[in-house]
Amino acid sequence: MALISYLTKIHFADGVLEEALAAERQALGIRRPLIVTDQGLVESGLVERLYDALAPPAVQAIFDETPSNPTERACMAALEIYRQKACDGLVAFGGGSSMDLAKAVGLRATHDGPLSGYAAIEGGIGRIKDILPPLIAIPTAAGSGSEVGRGAIISLDDGRKVGILSPHLLPDVAICDPTLTLNLPPDLTAVSGMDALTHCIETFLSTAYNPPADGIALDGLRRAVGNIERAVDRGHDLGARREMMAAAMNGALAFQKGLGGVHAMSHALAGVSGEGLTHGTLNAVLLPHMLAFNAPAVEDRYPALRQAMGLAGHTDLGEAVTHLTERLGLPTVLSSLGVNADTARRAAPLAEKDHTNNTNPRLAVADDYEKLMLAAL
Repeated sequence: MALISYLTKIHFADGVLEEALAAERQALGIRRPLIVTDQGLVESGLVERLYDALAPPAVQAIFDETPSNPTERACMAALEIYRQKACDGLVAFGGGSSMDLAKAVGLRATHDGPLSGYAAIEGGIGRIKDILPPLIAIPTAAGSGSEVGRGAIISLDDGRKVGILSPHLLPDVAICDPTLTLNLPPDLTAVSGMDALTHCIETFLSTAYNPPADGIALDGLRRAVGNIERAVDRGHDLGARREMMAAAMNGALAFQKGLGGVHAMSHALAGVSGEGLTHGTLNAVLLPHMLAFNAPAVEDRYPALRQAMGLAGHTDLGEAVTHLTERLGLPTVLSSLGVNADTARRAAPLAEKDHTNNTNPRLAVADDYEKLMLAAL
């Protein structure tokens, strides 16, 4: 078993769930956890493996209604269960949505006021104190990397999709067991994988100076490009699944540098359109356009990206991403997702205000984002 200490404690090994969960739950003193998960994992039966790993009487409460884009409303519903059952910790089990929602529940369980007061764009980072309940994050998909991320993306009741950021939101422990991803369907494998790939590219290009994060991002990109198609085509290839989970973890470990305009647009479009848009698919469609836009500012960094992706010199990075997206069977234009020109125009000002815009390598304002999204239609 490999134990990694970087930003948080990470158990990473095939079949490590049971051993790691028992040890870490005891170490953190979690006796009555709230499990935060989604209906898909309940219906698939995968949650039963988590139940067995927790062992009676630890299974006290579960919230299994996590939406695909976590919401403030879902947070409050889960918080009610957390309080009713007198829970003393959280176990997030699922994709990025379940992990982000669990972070929000922990925040509201220990902090007063609505979630909007803790949004990064509202100056909320400094309001988050080191008093959150313990959180164990267990990913069942290789995409968001939220198990090692210091933030949560939440759709507020007022319609905005915001980032809530703080080192205190980092899960106390991440348990990365690639065997949990073996039955993930091909389409979800592709979507989550493109999310991880986008994280690696955007963090490498972001403006902050962080050489260790750069190296981690490039390593994650190599793993993602080298294994995503194999993971989609041969879902039970444990080696490919392992490498994709590592790529997702790397992308999020590099989050410390910040992200960029792809995420600014993805967050804005999801905020305007609601539940219908999948984050990883949006990233895959928008990434080529943002690479072209950012080239004047950071084209000197593109050779390192080409090398990590196994591309010949002077290969157009955006075209390479689009071709990969096509091979994975994912959409390559926003119109196929139901996005139209009006949606793009309404999302553009939100993209400019999104916290990820601050670390995009080239200054982008609402007009730039509107043109980029219209070009992606």
